[in-house]
Amino acid sequence: MKKRTQRENLRLKGGLRKIKKSPKNEIILVLDNIKSMYNVGAIFRTCEAIKAKKIILCGITATPPRDKIYKTSMGTVDMVEWEYFKDSAEAINALKKDNYQIVSLEQTDQSINFKKAKYRFPVAVVVGHEKNGVSKKVLDLSDISVEIPMLGQANSLNVATATGIILYEVLNQK
Repeated sequence: MKKRTQRENLRLKGGLRKIKKSPKNEIILVLDNIKSMYNVGAIFRTCEAIKAKKIILCGITATPPRDKIYKTSMGTVDMVEWEYFKDSAEAINALKKDNYQIVSLEQTDQSINFKKAKYRFPVAVVVGHEKNGVSKKVLDLSDISVEIPMLGQANSLNVATATGIILYEVLNQK
């Protein structure tokens, strides 16, 4: 078994020009007060990998350019459109006006298994603060809340890890 090179991977995707011209997916990710710039960078990398339409950074979430974000994004910060809102609820209300389904990744009394959820496009997925999760005001504006089953003692995953899991499931349902 031989690992493919970066050049071989690009060739298999049809080349950089084809990748850049291919349409973005109707998926927007909303970061509701993410504290760690490393998590923000990792999320940029995941959003570029699935060709998300945009990332909306809210509240205390750091915005580019920042070395810590750039480092973990592996340069994908320059490839993913992003926007900043001081207030997460304001961002959600703008998305609702554009007919986005609002899906919060949070454990609530009404959350359902992320694999059993029915995602409607265009869709906006909200992930929250590393300790406090998605804010109550955003949960109140959400169409559904979904959760990733936690089988061990831990109650949650790292936000960047959880983001990758949910985004690939949403994309899988497209």
